[in-house]
Parts: sequence; C-alpha cells; structure tokens
Amino acid sequence: MTTKIQRNKSAGVPVAMFYILAVTGFWYFSKLPLLSVLIAALLLSPLFGIMYLVLSYAGPKRSKLYGLENLTAKLPAVKKAKGHVQFKHKLMWTFLVVVLYFALTNIYIYGLNTSQTVDVFASFRAIFAGAEGSLMDLGIGPIVTASIVMQLFAGAKIFNIDLTDSEDKAIYQGVQKLLVILMIFVEAIPQAFGYLVPDASLINSLNGAAPGYGNFLASSIIVLQLFFGSYLVFLMDELVSKYGIGSGISLFIAAGVSQQLFTGSFNWLPQNLTSPISLVNPPAGTLPDLFYSIFYGSAGYLQSASGIPRLLFAPPNPLIALFGTLLIFFIVAYFQSSKVELPIAHERVRGARGRYPLQLFYASNIPVILATALLANVSMWTLLFWSSPALSKIPLLGHNKYLGSYLSPSAANALHLSSTTPTGGLAFYLYTPNGIANWLFPIFQPQIYNSTVLFGHSQLEEIIHVVVFLGFMTIASILFAKFWIETTNMGPSSVAKQILSSGMQIPGFRRDPKILEKVLRKYIPVITIFSGAAVGLLAAGADLIGTVGQTSGTGLLLAVGIVIQFYEAVGREQIMEMHPLIRQFFVEG
Repeated sequence: MTTKIQRNKSAGVPVAMFYILAVTGFWYFSKLPLLSVLIAALLLSPLFGIMYLVLSYAGPKRSKLYGLENLTAKLPAVKKAKGHVQFKHKLMWTFLVVVLYFALTNIYIYGLNTSQTVDVFASFRAIFAGAEGSLMDLGIGPIVTASIVMQLFAGAKIFNIDLTDSEDKAIYQGVQKLLVILMIFVEAIPQAFGYLVPDASLINSLNGAAPGYGNFLASSIIVLQLFFGSYLVFLMDELVSKYGIGSGISLFIAAGVSQQLFTGSFNWLPQNLTSPISLVNPPAGTLPDLFYSIFYGSAGYLQSASGIPRLLFAPPNPLIALFGTLLIFFIVAYFQSSKVELPIAHERVRGARGRYPLQLFYASNIPVILATALLANVSMWTLLFWSSPALSKIPLLGHNKYLGSYLSPSAANALHLSSTTPTGGLAFYLYTPNGIANWLFPIFQPQIYNSTVLFGHSQLEEIIHVVVFLGFMTIASILFAKFWIETTNMGPSSVAKQILSSGMQIPGFRRDPKILEKVLRKYIPVITIFSGAAVGLLAAGADLIGTVGQTSGTGLLLAVGIVIQFYEAVGREQIMEMHPLIRQFFVEG
C-alpha cells in the first residue's frame, strides 16, 4: 500500500539542470552520434529520477531516503515466512538453490562471441562467484558493490539512518535492493559495450531488422541477460536467507571455490588438452602431477628444472600452493573456533549461568569480501577508463596512466597474458598477486620476469606493490568490519539489549543497558578491529602464497570460513528443532 509522500517540487530544477549538463558533456566528449547520445540520455533518466525522489522529500522523517519508500516497496522480493520453517525444508531449499546456481553458471549468454570476450573480473572470479560468459558473469558483484556503497554512506552519516530503529532499517534494506538493480546496469553496460563482444551472426540478423544498429541491439540483448542472471542471484540469496540456512552469497562463493580447489588438486586431465599426458604435458592437478612425475620420471628428471623445482613452484598448481592451501585452512579453522567468553547469569533463575561467546573473527569474512569487491571495482573502472571507446575520452580520467595502464590485446596475447593485467599506475600497485611467482621471484630475478610481471618496474617498486596491497587489504577490512558491526546490530549497544531482553545479565553488574554496554565496549571494538585486520592479512597472505585450482587466497579464506559457519548454523538449527524454546534466544528481535 503506497502512502502520500510530502515533496518539495522545487528540488526538480537543480536535478534537471544537472541532467542536461551531464548529457551535454557526454555528447561533447564522447563524439558519438546524436541518436546514440539520446539513447544514453534515456538510460540515465531513471538515475536522475531517483535523485529527484530523494532530494525532494519533505516529510517528517529525518532521512531523505524515505523519499524512495513507495518505489522500494514495489521491487520484486522474496516474502518472509509467516511461521517457522522446518529444518528439513531449510536443507531442501538450500540444496535446490546451490544446484540452480551451478546450473546457471553453465548457461551461456546468447549471442556472445566467446573467442573475443575479455573477462574484466578474471582475477576476482572466486570472490564474485561468477562464471565467465554465463548468466552468472557478474556473479554477486552488484550485490556486494551496493552493500559497500550503503555501508560507506551509512558509516559517514550521510543517510542519517539509525539502524537500531525498525523503520529506518527497513528503508535502508529497501534502498539497498534498489541500488543492487542500479549496480547491475552500472557493471553490465560498460562490459557489454566494450568487452563482451556480440557474435557476428546475431549482429547481421539484427542489422536486417534495424540497419546500422545491429551491434547496439546485440549488446543490449547481452545487458538484459546479465540483468536477468544477476537479479536472479539476488533473489536466490534472499530465498536462502529467509527459507534456507546461512547466506546465499556465502554459499555461492563456497561452492565455486570448492569446485576450483577440488579440480586444482585432483584433475587428471593434461595441462594441454590437445596433447596426450606425458612428462612434458603432465596432469593439471597438483597430486596427479606429483604421482605421475614420481612414477614415470627418472632420477635425473626429478633433479632437473622440470622435476622437483617445477613441482614445487611452477604454475598452474604447484606443491607450494597446496601447502599454502592447507596452512590457511588450519589457521582459519583455529581462529574461527577461538572466542572471548563473557560470564552471564539468568536474572530470575538462581544458579543458571552460562557464557556469551564473542568470536575472534567477530565480523566474520564479510569485511574481506567487501575489501576485495572494492579492489575489483578499481580494476574494472581503471580498465574501462584506459581502453573503453567512450570512457577513455573523458578528461582527466580517460587514458590516465596514473590511474592504471594496460597492455593492448595483441601485446597481451604475445606475452600469453590477459589484457586485464595492469602494467602501471594505481591499478598496478593494488593488483592482487597470485602465488610467489607473481612477486617473490620477480624481486630476486627481475631480468627474467621484467616483461611478464614487472613491466619495467624496479625491484623496489615491486616491494612497494606488495606493501601497498597488504596495507590496503588490512586497513579496508578493518574499516568494513567496523561498518558491518554497526549496520548489522552487532555493536555494544545492540548486543547489550539482546542480552537483557533474553533475561540474562553479567554477574556483579547492575541490570542496566548502559552499564552492560560499557562493559561490552571494552571487548567488542577491540575484537572488531582485530577481526578485520586478521581476515585482511590472512586473505592477502594467502594470495601471496598462492592456492590450487586457480582460485585466490581470499577465495580460499572465505570458503573455509563459510563452511565452518555453515556447519555451526546447521548445528544451531538442529538444536532449535529439537528444543523450540531455545529458538527464542536465536531469533533476532
């Protein structure tokens, strides 16, 4: 049911002026035909319409976001269950969603020329839970990016939102859904019109219906398919959250990473599929490669550069990556089970005591997902500003070597590299290394790796690259951990209310929310900072060591944490199913 919203219609004047200025500037700098500019203006109009709805709000609520209340209420969403969802049904829905996810990763975009397509998110596939060229090409990227924007704005108090208030939290979540839709188009349109190349046969058939606009229409069809796949991911995430176990986004990441880890460890297919297995063309998996080399290689072969040194360090799946994978697994499992326990007692039942656990990974793995997504967006936009036909002409930002420079497709092919690998600028220093061959060996042997890793940079600059990457992941994870705690009601004030509402209190202290909050402030902020720094350093360290399966160290860290959390969530669900009274303690108030 829509409500009448008070508006200040005069706010439409500056919005309209800004809209005209933006369209005019785009037409002037892009040098595109007038009809193309008019189409771009039409595509931009909803964004400025949303801007008007926000700025024109003049109602009693303190946040301008309430200007979008009627719009967000009409967005497609999964309704919350009216009653309790049984454990067996939660398992069923979770299993079905994961199966659907794998199915969608194998449904490829209609009309796509896969041979000329450039994967902008190649380095972040494990994090974005996507599959190149499929309906899941964008993966969870738009969802995570929308979450980053909302958290940054909420943390900076720009939205003037109190997330402990139920109405403010509802409008916050509604606006985030709207922002997900916008981010789908923000990420899909530049890719579809620059890197996801349409097939020539589709372009020719569309040219027959609309002469001269076949390429535009074909790219538009690709955009619509990306929107369908990405919004379906969003709805699947909501379905798991409301009818399944855990988080859909986390399950998609864990499923994709687990598949990569399994194939990277046990794949018996040769590295070059066009040739039979041999010592020159060994199995791609780490363990099959090791066993094959030991059984069929001579002592001289194992002592040569193609033997033990290759097994230990050479990509795609060296033993050092397998050791790194196991090391990260045990470290994450240890920290995940470590916690600070506060003694609590029941208010009315004498002798009923327990402990309130605060995990060392208090903010979970969400901060590192957001930090990595921010890196992915830096990589995508610097690439677009460097090589996109339209964006590269924008003053200051376009083709700016200080933001990021990239190889041309021909130069990248000659070096057997991806054209999405940065060669300089900010993008180079924030680029994620994957294994010691991407940073340690180049530092000690710069002459060998100059053209494929260093791209003319000195050893000192490569050391700076590693330090900047580690520093960014650590600091960004700390900031996102703090934002996440506040936006999910896990801060001292919210936890104090939860403990008191359950009838519990800390022995030796008065039953007062402010006193309990003061006690919790000695622990939660410190654990939050430690949690963010730890997951950031672990993720960056795993990336530097390298992992099997061409996944990233960040993806491995996330997968291990997600699997452990899913196991714990299943345990809680089983306890609540057997003892319904306990359910009241876990249900969010």
